Amino acid sequence: MIQERRQTDKDMHYFWEELNLAQKFSVAELQRFGYELRFVRKQDKHKIAVLFAGDKIAAIDNEGQINTAPTVILRH
Repeated sequence: MIQERRQTDKDMHYFWEELNLAQKFSVAELQRFGYELRFVRKQDKHKIAVLFAGDKIAAIDNEGQINTAPTVILRH
């Protein structure tokens, strides 16, 4: 049996609060193209925002730079 992990508004609020201002602007920009913030991953002292739009993935680094071909390892 596969359990589906759904995001709630509470989860999204938590992830949104984890972002800095540059990342928030970039997330808002990607949302215009159908991307949704899924999670924020902490790497060293930086946070990476990870978004999905269907089967497309994007990541936003600490500087707000958008990468539409990131090398993010997804956990299941």
